Amino acid sequence: MADYAKKIKRLLRECVTEAYERELYRELTKLDQSFAEWRNGTIGSGELSHRIHAYENGPSRALFNRYNQGEDDLNVAYAIVAGILDRDQIPAELLEAIGRPLDFFQSMKERNELREPGT
Repeated sequence: MADYAKKIKRLLRECVTEAYERELYRELTKLDQSFAEWRNGTIGSGELSHRIHAYENGPSRALFNRYNQGEDDLNVAYAIVAGILDRDQIPAELLEAIGRPLDFFQSMKERNELREPGT
């Protein structure tokens, strides 16, 4: 990660936390649907257990690794370009500070090379 001012680092951490929460919510909502199917008797306990295991080894692990081991500036830029975070809600000074990563992810999106959330 580039050497950012203390305030920018704080803003990056706040945005990373928000992006992680939003993506985690999306994935947990999918898992919640599996619990609803189980309660309704549509799927059995074994299938629910399999889905929980798949969640833990798939989306849960991937999101944890991305947001806890990745570079904050890249994660925030990705989240903005991918629509996880609303660009209009991001402070201008932060957008300016991460201009290069934003440009990188925007160019990927324009070439249809950006992996969208949940895909």
